[in-house]
Amino acid sequence: MKESDIHGLKYLRAFEEILAPLHDVPVHGNRRFFMDQHVSLLLLHFFNPVLSSLRSLQQATGLENVQRTLGVSRTSLAAMSESAGHVFDPELLRPILDEVAGQVQPLSPSVRLDALPGVPTAVDGSFLRCLPKMTWALFRRQTQNRAAKLHVQFNVLRGIPEQIDLTHATASEKQVLRKSLRAALLYILDRGYIDYRLFQAIHDVGSFFVARLKDNSSYEVLRDRPLSAADRAAGVVLDQEVRMGSAFTEGHLTAPVRRIVIRIEDRTGSSEIILLTNTDVEAEVVALLYRYRWQVELFFRWFKCILGCTHWLSTTCQGVTLQVYVAVLASLLVSLWTGRKPTKRTFEMICLYFQGWATAEELTRHIDSLKTMV
Repeated sequence: MKESDIHGLKYLRAFEEILAPLHDVPVHGNRRFFMDQHVSLLLLHFFNPVLSSLRSLQQATGLENVQRTLGVSRTSLAAMSESAGHVFDPELLRPILDEVAGQVQPLSPSVRLDALPGVPTAVDGSFLRCLPKMTWALFRRQTQNRAAKLHVQFNVLRGIPEQIDLTHATASEKQVLRKSLRAALLYILDRGYIDYRLFQAIHDVGSFFVARLKDNSSYEVLRDRPLSAADRAAGVVLDQEVRMGSAFTEGHLTAPVRRIVIRIEDRTGSSEIILLTNTDVEAEVVALLYRYRWQVELFFRWFKCILGCTHWLSTTCQGVTLQVYVAVLASLLVSLWTGRKPTKRTFEMICLYFQGWATAEELTRHIDSLKTMV
């Protein structure tokens, strides 16, 4: 590896102040390798495909340019591996993620989403495949599968993840969400989150929800609401105030809710989507909101397929969590630099810049062109 293989370090240097609190994390012994330096090296790993392993990052610590910019001295592979897997606490990155996320400016997905009672937040979870030797990630003993689960609350207006949690693959998505509920949000949920107690908890904290129901959910119609021409144009066929639940779930959901049925026409025929919400917004807006739930799925595709957070540099649960948090930080930085959701083309341009194939002026022109796009 040569000095010419690594460029673009000035972009990482600009965040020295944000990462500065991590420099004070104590390390045992006579080590001079700190958490802020490790996070910077992980960011370099995501933006430079040449650095594809922990050994390549260790080799990079011997380059003068890297040492001068990141303030790191040549570090042994054993020290980096132990620090990442056992010494550095990933939870220390959460305040930094919140700080960077707070600097990302909102996008404008639709003018009809400007007057919502809460910030639209798409919620879902996704498996992250792990290596066979990661025994802590075992979730099916018969097949010896290994995986962790990434839980994401995705801010639709900003196009970024605002809350992430990494758990064992068997963790309940509903329980993880319930532990992190916040006020003034509008949670957009798929059928995997059907739980009337969860819906009531969302209502009790001062937030709202739009959730997809199963076709066989029990309910009692209290009143049919009239449909506008815009509602019918959006495919809404029913808008009803209902009381949800059967004899087994009576009292689990006491908040006033609406049941909205949307008919979808496509090449294969027609189908219906049934939504439940405690909002009072127009039925066509509720239908539009559920379409934005797909944004969290697109984030998972970006995270795993394009950003490439599937090649693990550590085999411990702590090390994997740290790498996931830094990957989210890298995604936030792309959004902050470009003012848009990260795309494959933009990520490729950033990687070309970090490898020295694209100049700073060419990268700047690419980012400026994104900001002029509608």
